[in-house]
Amino acid sequence: MRLLFLAVLRPHTGNAVTAGRLRDHLEAAGHMCVLRDAFDFESPSEIANLIVDENLEAALALHLYRGGRLLQGHSIPFGVIFGGTDLNEDANHKEKKEVMGKVLEEARFAVAFTEAMKDTAQVQWPHATGKIFVQSQGIATIPNANFNWNTFLQQSLEIDQSADNLYIFLIICGLRPVKDPLYLVDAFSEWHQETPNVYMVIVGPEVDPVFTREVKERVRRAAGVRLIREMCQEDLHAVVKSCFALVNSSVSEGMSAAILEAMDLEVPVLARNIPGNSAVVEHGVTGLLFSNPQEFIQLAKRLVSDPALEKEIVTNGREYVRTHHSWQVERDTYQRLIRKLETNLEE
Repeated sequence: MRLLFLAVLRPHTGNAVTAGRLRDHLEAAGHMCVLRDAFDFESPSEIANLIVDENLEAALALHLYRGGRLLQGHSIPFGVIFGGTDLNEDANHKEKKEVMGKVLEEARFAVAFTEAMKDTAQVQWPHATGKIFVQSQGIATIPNANFNWNTFLQQSLEIDQSADNLYIFLIICGLRPVKDPLYLVDAFSEWHQETPNVYMVIVGPEVDPVFTREVKERVRRAAGVRLIREMCQEDLHAVVKSCFALVNSSVSEGMSAAILEAMDLEVPVLARNIPGNSAVVEHGVTGLLFSNPQEFIQLAKRLVSDPALEKEIVTNGREYVRTHHSWQVERDTYQRLIRKLETNLEE
């Protein structure tokens, strides 16, 4: 089939990485996948022209509101994938909720990353019960074997201390309010002034220009905190593998690929205790959950001083990812679901 795949494709964001991985799954099954950024289109009529021009037969959208609404009213069958924004933010807006309900009426199937997301969706849109499937994100990490950690510390982070005695806490996120990268900055900066070998590094693309200026200004004044631009996936995975811990401080998440990738790379995770994070991080087992900056500092100090805890969390985290976030299972699921669209074409 010739498939249209709509997603938000800001470079180096979780959405873009997920979309690229799913496109590979579909193309491996012999489909021709046209991946387009949903933000490049303003109305379904523009999509109608694309369908004709590219001779497209079916479609898939990552995010019901941002992408799925553009697929309504066309002659081709489509499926949708819930994003965290759909359920955590857009469902709270009356008009957007109505639009997403209509998308679900027309969609042949919908995918949620977790059982909790499926349950939330079924409460919001009861008519969709029966067409929502759960498939967690599949994880495959590819760290750059030639990445030089010491050079990165000195040149990109301007840290001159020996790497052997450093504790780098890494936050990976697009710079926008929902990711809340400033949540821990003040508390962490105080800790750094007591313990100069701990650093927090925020890495990610400048998504929201106004918020980015605020982040840069706060980080500039914060001792022990660094901010760097996004990097390619292989280098980012190498940075994750070399850091002490991966931190997620988001206000809301669908399913954080960065958390799962850290687990796969055997790096401990400290995550803000929100539904999207607690769905994949079991406190004290596969990671540590915090509810405020003070609790984060307590847990971070405990992790630094307790190598046995670190080892246990890393072992459990990696096992969890291998068991529940299989790349191959994800591939099989999407290839099976896309066949539902082929069946619709044949009818």
